[in-house]
Amino acid sequence: MSKSVAIIGTRGYPSYYGGFETAVRKLAPYLADAGWDVTVYGRDGATVDDDPLRDARVRSVLTRGVETKSVSTLSYGLSATTHAARLKPDVALVMNVANGYFLPLLKARGIPTLVNVDGIEWHRAKWGRSAKKVFRIGARMTKHFGDELVYDSLEIARRWRETFGRSGTFIPYGGDVPPALPLEAGLTHRGYVLVVARFVPENTIPEFVEAAATIAREVPVVIVGSSGYGGEVEDAVAALAASDADVRWLGHISDDQRLLSLWQHAAVYFHGHSVGGTNPTLVQAMATATPIVARDTTYNREVLGAGGRFCAPTPAAIAREVLAMATSPEAQERASAANFARSRSDYTWEGVCASYEAALTELLEASR
Repeated sequence: MSKSVAIIGTRGYPSYYGGFETAVRKLAPYLADAGWDVTVYGRDGATVDDDPLRDARVRSVLTRGVETKSVSTLSYGLSATTHAARLKPDVALVMNVANGYFLPLLKARGIPTLVNVDGIEWHRAKWGRSAKKVFRIGARMTKHFGDELVYDSLEIARRWRETFGRSGTFIPYGGDVPPALPLEAGLTHRGYVLVVARFVPENTIPEFVEAAATIAREVPVVIVGSSGYGGEVEDAVAALAASDADVRWLGHISDDQRLLSLWQHAAVYFHGHSVGGTNPTLVQAMATATPIVARDTTYNREVLGAGGRFCAPTPAAIAREVLAMATSPEAQERASAANFARSRSDYTWEGVCASYEAALTELLEASR
């Protein structure tokens, strides 16, 4: 029996923008292998059409939207959902509660939905009051109109039960285990501190930039990321990289192999994400056996487990903990082994994709 699924709410396939896009790059071919007819909605200019890893069985549909920070998710979500409602797949996988506004369109067409709610978006500092209200209402719409929900962390699941009275399926992210990769030019193995993040306040980038001036006196610092919209944090990073400090800013990197190499050889990766749930970047760093110092949050403790190393979100605490790890080969070896073991036991792409396929199959069978 044929079965079809539409994936709505990401930048498309194949795309290298963020966690949702990485998940879709893994999941779409997996579903095709399992006999699904897969359609992924995306945005013009956000996909890599000549990607050699692109699976030709996955149909990519680009729809229109308004490319601004405040309305892009909603506008692309509406155009993708409208197209999917006409296409009428057997089920839809919807990413992000911002698309909760459009779930009634799918329900009216008899299309059951599996919704990945993402994090608690209305708590993110990068959003203004109006945007936070939009996400909160979207979450309420998801509560009422989403058929089944997916949570990428147990803490997110707990909060949805308490706030909205909805249970669901726990499906985190996975990480790729890379082969031995060559060093970035000018760097040495276990000879630098790395941070990879979007330049938004909840990722602790302002505090890390201040700490980096201290760290770089003993260990070189490599910063990967950008804001995408300029701003004060990006200006501060650019100024630090242009100073006499041993700090290198590489900007946004979409080359997976280059990112994996940077993680694989780092003395310490600092993970400052404070909201969201299971963070794809953290999971990937674990899969590369990277020594990690993370901001002390419930989410990061859930992912890293008992072997994690944590610090308060202050420049002094960050510098202290990062340098303690960066200057101790023994501490690096212990953290590397613990992070890799936890990655392979709890955060593999095979397990993630199998869980999504099982959830979609169960939803399809229930609807039939």
